[in-house]
Amino acid sequence: MSDPQFFVSQTRLSLGAVADAAGVALPAGVDPDHSVTGAAPLDRAGPNDLAYMDNARYGDALAATRAGICLVSPRFAARVPAATVALVLRDPYRVYAALLGRLHPEALRPSSQFGARGVAPGAHVHPDARLEEGVTVDPGAVIGPGAEIGAGSVIGPGALIGPGCRVGRDCSIGASASLTHTLMGNRVIVHPGARIGQDGFGFAMGASHLKVPQIGRVIVQDDVEIGANTTIDRGASRDTVVGEGTKIDNLVQIAHNVVIGRHCVIVSGVGISGSTTLEDYVVLGGQVGVVGHLTIGRGSQIAGSSNVNRDVPPGSRWGGTPAKPVRAWFRELTTLAKLAERSGRDEPQD
Repeated sequence: MSDPQFFVSQTRLSLGAVADAAGVALPAGVDPDHSVTGAAPLDRAGPNDLAYMDNARYGDALAATRAGICLVSPRFAARVPAATVALVLRDPYRVYAALLGRLHPEALRPSSQFGARGVAPGAHVHPDARLEEGVTVDPGAVIGPGAEIGAGSVIGPGALIGPGCRVGRDCSIGASASLTHTLMGNRVIVHPGARIGQDGFGFAMGASHLKVPQIGRVIVQDDVEIGANTTIDRGASRDTVVGEGTKIDNLVQIAHNVVIGRHCVIVSGVGISGSTTLEDYVVLGGQVGVVGHLTIGRGSQIAGSSNVNRDVPPGSRWGGTPAKPVRAWFRELTTLAKLAERSGRDEPQD
């Protein structure tokens, strides 16, 4: 049985081009026209590979690497082997990511899973839908009446674009994802199985629970990425909004009327209750829970597995359950540990 390789390098990068991307000069005597053809971890890289290093855990791997060129932060530069070209820079991982995208552009966003161009056989596009030139629609996808999809976008197999939805240019909608009641900007990536625009959880509670119609929308701005099996509910009476450049991991729940600012990061397992606002550049670690009707201020960071039940001031770092400023949280943990240790010493010994 053959062993397929899913990501094969699409180009070569000269060492001069790597140095230009890094914004640093090549060491003296290095041929700028020599090229690398791939990228690999330190322990697997060979003479034709690009690697990077910025974590002390991999010091031994750096010292033994056979990589042709390594992007390395200053504190580890002395451990680069003589046979490896070292480019010393402040943020090697970010430069590595950009170069990896040049070597493997097909890995930057989902493409057609059928190898299709245009509308594939077995896709269902309503006559009243409008597709610009260069849209790809895989088999089994359904595009409803009045939907509009911009040039360069890819709609994966089994995906649903509901009536009246708007999908901008150069977007990728993954397999079996669904969009209803949604307006989406350009260069948005929606991974497989995501659900965007379905009912929010709204009921008037009583002896019997009366359903509250959810009549808002979901607005997804440019350059957002939404992970697999994430759900974003449409607004109840106003819009649920995801701001420009925000990155959302897999298995995240975003409830109705939530407003997420620009360039936020929301890691897997997060749940955000209704009508909460995340201002710009907020980071929520994995499995954070946020109750409804709160504001998490600009640039704040919430540690993984924390539960937020009150407003968070801008620029804060909070953690714990209930979440609090990290210094108070650490003091609390230290005090509890000391009390537990003291209690153990005080117990009678058999």
